[in-house]
Amino acid sequence: MELQERLNDVRSRIAAGERQAARPAGSVQLVAVSKTFEAEAIRPAIDAGQRVFGENRVQESQGKWPMLKAEQPNIVLHLIGPLQSNKAADAVALFDVIETVDREKIARTLAEEMRRQGRRPLLYVQVNTGLEPQKAGITPDDTPAFVTLCREELGLSVEGLMCIPPAEENPGPHFALLAKLALTCGVEKLSMGMSGDYETAIAFGATSVRVGSAIFGAR
Repeated sequence: MELQERLNDVRSRIAAGERQAARPAGSVQLVAVSKTFEAEAIRPAIDAGQRVFGENRVQESQGKWPMLKAEQPNIVLHLIGPLQSNKAADAVALFDVIETVDREKIARTLAEEMRRQGRRPLLYVQVNTGLEPQKAGITPDDTPAFVTLCREELGLSVEGLMCIPPAEENPGPHFALLAKLALTCGVEKLSMGMSGDYETAIAFGATSVRVGSAIFGAR
């Protein structure tokens, strides 16, 4: 199956998920996860009309996306991998959305960089719904206070919440928890669901799904 066929299949499944959940058509955004793929492998997706992409690493993204964004200026680029403080300046310069605000130090660094650069990417707070020690993210209990800190003390605009459920668990309860936290925090966007579970995520209210291998193939 060619990339365009795989992309169309994912788009059809998203549309079906919206209908099944009685949600408006187009209410779920597809973030095509292009990490590890070179520009030549990404261009067919751009040619097929895909405009929103996700990357895990700042340095890797710098090697391909400035050129691709110059060719297609209306691309929206999401950082969906962990962000180190020493890469914050580069992330603010390149990305339109940073989904992995996961600790106070990085929030403060981002606030400082945004002021310095005059650029304001949209921000999501990453929530560690499974309380996994090896995984980044704010604990669910600490999330409301952290969102308040970001907004009121640091002047950051937190648009949404993001999670990656434990691989071996049913993702549904994790998606439900994130949706509940979003209501508590007063945020509208929910980034949840990947290639294996994005249809479940749509049923629980995802506003964006991060799909890579189902579009680009195995890495």
